[in-house]
Amino acid sequence: MAKKTVFITGASAGIGEACARVFAREGFDLLLAARRINRLEALAAELEDEYGVNTHLLALDVRDAGEVFSAFSNLPGEWQQVDVLINNAGLSQGLDPIHAGDIGDWDRMIDTNVKGLLYVTRAVSPIMVARQSGHIVNIGSIAGKEVYPNGNVYCATKHAVDALTQGMRIDLLDKGIRVTAIHPGMVETEFSTVRFKGDEARAAKVYENLEPLMAGDIAEAVWFAVSRPGHVNVNDMLIMPTAQANATTVIRKK
Repeated sequence: MAKKTVFITGASAGIGEACARVFAREGFDLLLAARRINRLEALAAELEDEYGVNTHLLALDVRDAGEVFSAFSNLPGEWQQVDVLINNAGLSQGLDPIHAGDIGDWDRMIDTNVKGLLYVTRAVSPIMVARQSGHIVNIGSIAGKEVYPNGNVYCATKHAVDALTQGMRIDLLDKGIRVTAIHPGMVETEFSTVRFKGDEARAAKVYENLEPLMAGDIAEAVWFAVSRPGHVNVNDMLIMPTAQANATTVIRKK
């Protein structure tokens, strides 16, 4: 049986890295993309050694449409045959009320979380359509289901991911392609450090006195969805730590 290939964006850390580890464990060859190629190289070397999988790396900024389409079209033919696409690249910047928001932050979130997801999907999905098979997994957020104070633009981008996932599922229904959204609550990754622009102390307070999800929890959920029989599609999965009820309600230990 031929090996399958998974294409993971934002694979250098967090949920993307965890997905690479899980899919390598399951025998998938890995097409990994991120801006930090040095991290990808270290990860690829480790997974090749441990699991005997093949890897191909792309130093890729998903915000740049030309870069995305050029990178994918210039791949060797065998690496273009993507079986599973995990649109994981995403970020949050700032936590400001709308009247005080930083326009640069807004642009980075919209360009990465929405347009980047669209560019990568547009590059990959035609080959899936031609083959009449494939699975697209979009990493959303509880922020795509609820809006919380000062989350304005980030929440808007994740609501867009939710809507785009539903639209993809409709458009690709007769093409043999499954489409899944995975929406995590609080996951302890570099997410809050990025949101607070390197302020580690402020980032740590987000998870203070509670047990958040870990990146591996989400990667296992992605694998669960992908590994279902062909007649089963997990449309939508919302995953929260036990200590979190919704976007704004958490219980912290004394």
